[in-house]
Amino acid sequence: MIKLFKVKEKQRELAENANGKSPIKKQSAGELRLHKDISELNLHKTCTMAFPNGKDDLMNFEVTIRPDEGYYRGGTFVFSFQISSIYPHEAPKVKCKTKVYHPNIDLEGNVCLNILREDWKPVLNINTIIYGLFHLFTEPNHEDPLNQDAAAVLRDNPQLFESNVRRAMAGGYMGQTFFPRCI
Repeated sequence: MIKLFKVKEKQRELAENANGKSPIKKQSAGELRLHKDISELNLHKTCTMAFPNGKDDLMNFEVTIRPDEGYYRGGTFVFSFQISSIYPHEAPKVKCKTKVYHPNIDLEGNVCLNILREDWKPVLNINTIIYGLFHLFTEPNHEDPLNQDAAAVLRDNPQLFESNVRRAMAGGYMGQTFFPRCI
């Protein structure tokens, strides 16, 4: 019986190709849910979304955050999102493409945000993640760091931390690490 369905499906594909139509691509449950999330997106006024691979590839996109308050005010930070086909049962993979001096983002772009790890639940969505990322820039968290040095400076000397953030965003070296301009 199963083979019969496979044969029928193959015949339908061949018939569609013979008629000059391209075969119909079936969307995964993850793609359907992501499409819903994107259609219901309510971005902060300083956030934008782009699809570098075109609108046909919804599973890979970028979000740009331009904080209008806090230590990172005036900066531009780009995040890449990779969504698996089993989304929302698996959290999206999010990386910061902009090198940034931040206690919750390491120099390789890994992001420490609880909802991307142990606190992920299928009821969360892309909007929630973007607001979480935005919140990291308005209120960095020195208690759960990926960049230990930045966290220690934020905890012990907030004025020096602010000076370091401004210097890194303006472009240049912080110790041995070069930060490209992002203001």
